[in-house]
Amino acid sequence: MQKLKILPSIITALTALTLTSCSTTTAEQYEATALTSYTWQVKYANNLTSQPQPRIETFATTSLMNRNGEKPPGAVVGPDDRGLWWPTLPPRPSVDEVEQRKKSQEEAGKPELLKDVKYKLTYGMGNTQNTLPTNYDVYRQVVKAYPQRTPLELTLGVNDNSVEKAEPVSK
Repeated sequence: MQKLKILPSIITALTALTLTSCSTTTAEQYEATALTSYTWQVKYANNLTSQPQPRIETFATTSLMNRNGEKPPGAVVGPDDRGLWWPTLPPRPSVDEVEQRKKSQEEAGKPELLKDVKYKLTYGMGNTQNTLPTNYDVYRQVVKAYPQRTPLELTLGVNDNSVEKAEPVSK
């Protein structure tokens, strides 16, 4: 019973800590990047239909760095419906390559092509530059603001370890 009385105060303290550990900053210099990647992977397991966590092997990968929504050199596909450019497809693993990584008693799944995007925002504060992970919404906001160099108010995540939001500063 004693523990149940303490729980609400712990929740209140954690909520207050979470709310106070986010901060905002204004940035006039910034660059948003989106690293687009294609990766071939194959799942291996003794029984692919019933084994909950098969072993995953990664094969070829290709990547392309998008900067501020501009077409990067080497872009083959794009812009897609999210404004991103993509690299050439990596070579699909051959049957021989897939079989070489198979252990005894295992079966191999079909090669799967994964698409991945990692967003980052680099911004200047005084003489220092910070690069933090971010999300698609922040990336798009920077892409829209970048040509006019509109200052942005950035909302940083917990412990200032990410950028959660970017909004144009009203003049």
